[in-house]
Amino acid sequence: MKAVGSLAASGYVVARRKATVAAEITGKVVEVFIDEGMTVAEGQIVARLDSVLAERDFELARSRVETAEAAVAAISADLEDATRIMSRVQTLSQKSFATDADLTKAQARFGVLSAQLRQAQSQLETAKIDAKRSGSMLDKHQIRAPFAGVVIDRSAQPGEMISPMSVGGYTRTGICTIVDMDSIEIEVDVNEAFIGRVVPGGAVNAMLDAYPDWTIPASVIAIVPTANREKATVRVRIRFEKKDPRILPDMAVKVNFLGDAKAKGAAEATAAN
Repeated sequence: MKAVGSLAASGYVVARRKATVAAEITGKVVEVFIDEGMTVAEGQIVARLDSVLAERDFELARSRVETAEAAVAAISADLEDATRIMSRVQTLSQKSFATDADLTKAQARFGVLSAQLRQAQSQLETAKIDAKRSGSMLDKHQIRAPFAGVVIDRSAQPGEMISPMSVGGYTRTGICTIVDMDSIEIEVDVNEAFIGRVVPGGAVNAMLDAYPDWTIPASVIAIVPTANREKATVRVRIRFEKKDPRILPDMAVKVNFLGDAKAKGAAEATAAN
């Protein structure tokens, strides 16, 4: 039975954390690893795009890094040799056993090799950056779950094209929709004439239309600080005191703000302060 002095309202179960998982690049889906009702972990691969060209680009970028590293090693060895020669020629020049031309030649070779080494090192850094970019692009062909949750909709199938943006009727933008079941709560619209009877922390009884004989303990999370001018209502967020697998997003729900809700909420607010 409804508690004496209680306030009734209706609304829906909503998920505060819900996402349509999509790719950051355009490509053809080759594998989909999830289905409706499946639980996924954060970072889990839910689908894979055709990555043949990306793999080739990554291999080419790595090859360029190896080539640049070999060039740096070769020039470094030549520079060490040029340094030793220049040092020896300087010593001989001081003892008049080497000419100024020999010293100038040794110094010039040292300077050229030093410049070539700086250029090779710069090319190596560029190659590493390119390889890192190619690796990141390759990783984008594996689509991962942004957070742990339950798959409620599978949108794409192997063989379909997928893109971050809709490009015609044959290109999808999403792989699946994931809901964090720990984030579900209730949203109801309360007539603004009675919103004064609702306070954060107030006790609530919730009843799902799907299970009318099941009373679920709940409490007010917050009153959204804006009113709907057309409906003359204010939205209220309500948490379930205990989660249950029978509670699903978008279910219709009726709630009763209990008669002592205001007193309870005020007491909890005072205690918190």
